[in-house]
Amino acid sequence: MTHPDQNAPRLTLVLGDQLSPTVSSLVDAVPGRDTIVMAEVAAEAAYVKHHVKKIALVFAAMRHFAHELQAAGHRVRYVRLDDPLNSGTLAGEVARALPGHARVVVTEPGEARLSREMSGWEADLGVPVEIRADSRFLCSIADFRRWADGRRELRLEWFYRDMRRKTGLLMDGDAPEGGQWNYDHDNRKPPKAGTRVPRPPVFAPNPATREVLDLVARRFAGHFGRLEPFGFAVTRADAERARDWFLAHALPRFGDWQDAMVQGEPFLWHSLLSPYLNLGLLDPLDLCRRVEAEYRAGRAPLNAAEGFIRQVIGWREYVRGVYWLMTEKGDYTRLNALDARQPLPAFYWTGDTTMACLSEVVGQTRDHAYAHHIQRLMITGNFALIAGVDPHAVHEWYLSVYADAYEWVEAPNTIGMSLFADGGVLASKPYAASANYIRKMSNYCDGCRYDPGERTGARACPFNFLYWDFIARHESRFAANPRMAFPVKAWRRFSAGEQAAIRAEAKAFLDTLAPADASWTISSPPPGARLRTSRAPPEAG
Repeated sequence: MTHPDQNAPRLTLVLGDQLSPTVSSLVDAVPGRDTIVMAEVAAEAAYVKHHVKKIALVFAAMRHFAHELQAAGHRVRYVRLDDPLNSGTLAGEVARALPGHARVVVTEPGEARLSREMSGWEADLGVPVEIRADSRFLCSIADFRRWADGRRELRLEWFYRDMRRKTGLLMDGDAPEGGQWNYDHDNRKPPKAGTRVPRPPVFAPNPATREVLDLVARRFAGHFGRLEPFGFAVTRADAERARDWFLAHALPRFGDWQDAMVQGEPFLWHSLLSPYLNLGLLDPLDLCRRVEAEYRAGRAPLNAAEGFIRQVIGWREYVRGVYWLMTEKGDYTRLNALDARQPLPAFYWTGDTTMACLSEVVGQTRDHAYAHHIQRLMITGNFALIAGVDPHAVHEWYLSVYADAYEWVEAPNTIGMSLFADGGVLASKPYAASANYIRKMSNYCDGCRYDPGERTGARACPFNFLYWDFIARHESRFAANPRMAFPVKAWRRFSAGEQAAIRAEAKAFLDTLAPADASWTISSPPPGARLRTSRAPPEAG
């Protein structure tokens, strides 16, 4: 293929989660000469049946970003979902827009599925297709591969320290600020009754967003989730207002209670900024520098600033690196190291369960397309782990229901962290816990029909007998893991009678769980399904 004239018009494709004017595909786009293509396509909106709030957020943010680019002088070809000529796929829209352009430029996508598709575009289209590294991340895929090469263990802590040194964040010369790299031990306080919780801002839909909401209500009525009220930021300016609110009102206490869970309080002191980071409306390094500035100005404690920065330049970058590293070896989302085969329970869609913690978290997920990291890891993830639910089904559920879920970040958190399905690539032990953890870190057990102190019997919390059944099922594997030695030894000290009772109760309980019907596995609850409610946020205004 001949090399095209670099001054000839080019076609630049911007994906729905690349809404940054500095994304690599746009940095050298020439206003008035090049064409920028953005498209709402059915193939991306429904390859899993995403939460209706997520679809609305992405489409509304895309439309507003297109206006931002047009205001900067760019020629934008924007294809709406209801355009009668819409081909339904990204490849189709690139092909439709290609005549008159000498090449295609795009920033690498965040999912292996789309990356594989793009690798064939050049042959299909007959023009050069340049796929650029995503400059919004601080560690490129190639750099992470080099960092991982030759390491026996891919430990987050070592990666995080390297990222601190690379960025200079919270550094005192060559040493970490305060003398420690990690203040996680200060960030595990249980909820404190009577503590006043700040109320995050909500953003009233403008006419352009209202158009999107009407479209989503018509086209995606069968998808999971509650569309209204809708209060997400869909513009860069509003995302920055959400950022500034977090810095002023929630960051100072974010660290202490970032692991806490409280009935009727879905947000607590969390930032709620991950959807905007993952869309491209906020820049991660800029955000972390602002967090650091709050600490250095004395307005936020070190444990809060460090804990937040670790999640962004540490965990967020790390899981992306693991995702692409593992994807090169095969389909990461199909790993199943613990041979978990239980169907996804129906209550993951309906919330109709007498377990108060799961009802609460599924309910707020339906209402807000949001749950914080401990709710995901230690409630829905923990239950799926100890119940032995099929990892791929759980992966598709997480990918469907959260507004910030894209496969590069969701799959490692689910397959690796929550379910240990990768056999320990990402986590050194399974994050399994009994009801005692939930009782300690939440008030979900208050008023629940189950007793978190009982292992067997009519009032025993299912998290207890399922936890010990999980240990028993994998006893030989876990006995070789130093971090799992204690629960294995504890299990072996139970009498034969108690072991038998635990195993029998676990089996009987799992046998009563209705599986998610195949017709709505990645969809809304079946007709007539009952869902417990969680408190809705204030109406946008």
